[in-house]
Amino acid sequence: MVRRLKKEGFWVRGVDLKYPEFSEVEADEFVIGDLRDPHLVEKVIDQKFDEIYQFAADMGGAGYVFTGDNDAAIMHNSALINLNVLETCRKTGNKRIFFSSSACIYPKYNQEDPDNPNCAEDSAYPAMPDSEYGWEKLFSERLYLAYHRNYGMEVRIARYHNIFGPEGSWNDGREKAPAALCRKVAVAKLKGLDYIEIWGDGKQTRTFLYIDECLEGTVRLMRSDWTGPVNIGSEEMVTINQLAEMIMEIAGVKLKIKHVRGPQGVRGRKSDNRLIFRKLGWKPSMPLRKGLEITYRWIEEQVRKAIKEGEL
Repeated sequence: MVRRLKKEGFWVRGVDLKYPEFSEVEADEFVIGDLRDPHLVEKVIDQKFDEIYQFAADMGGAGYVFTGDNDAAIMHNSALINLNVLETCRKTGNKRIFFSSSACIYPKYNQEDPDNPNCAEDSAYPAMPDSEYGWEKLFSERLYLAYHRNYGMEVRIARYHNIFGPEGSWNDGREKAPAALCRKVAVAKLKGLDYIEIWGDGKQTRTFLYIDECLEGTVRLMRSDWTGPVNIGSEEMVTINQLAEMIMEIAGVKLKIKHVRGPQGVRGRKSDNRLIFRKLGWKPSMPLRKGLEITYRWIEEQVRKAIKEGEL
């Protein structure tokens, strides 16, 4: 997002716990800081901005979110970030703010059939997210909407569906399925192994959206006159087994799949793009394979470096 905003000619301030891991900072000003600290938030939101994008959260893939071991941290950290950022925006007169919610807010009972999940925006209630991560996101959606109603803030809310691409987590325990499977296939290829492991039976379904498409939808929503919430995700649904097979084809290898026990989340999830198309006249269109080709090349290079340095 920083790169995109810079190309559009904006002056950009970024804030994170650490510097970008895989590329140089492109923001005009980059602050290392913890948004759970209200004093830090007051320092970084100290003037009027055209747009504020609130992406910060304590998050990760299934191995982080669905084990239950990180529930308290996930809820505490992400809620604090949103409370601090939103209140400071109100105090400083920054009305236009984007919040990245998640498809994890959708009820578990609507996602038990892997072939026919229901993730229409109006299906969010009665609420029953499948994780504490989802509950926090749903709480924060309501927080932003309350500030919209009570203080006239121009909030924009999108529910992201499995965003992936280069320069994301791939080997730190927070990686999501596309990055994890790209890593596993690359390791097997470069080390001469003949199989990879997948959590569960691999028949659970998902849709995955390439990062550039996510940013396009985000900017379009931000600059519209509509609050949301709205899905930003692909409608190209695949099983995890199919995702693995697609990555193997890209890598030019054929590996056996060994199914093992592990956290999986809901059985099926697919972005419903009817509302975003009706409201914004746009929906994602990039084929999954195209995004995976770009992402796999980047991850294979990271794996190659890690093996050379004795880290894998």
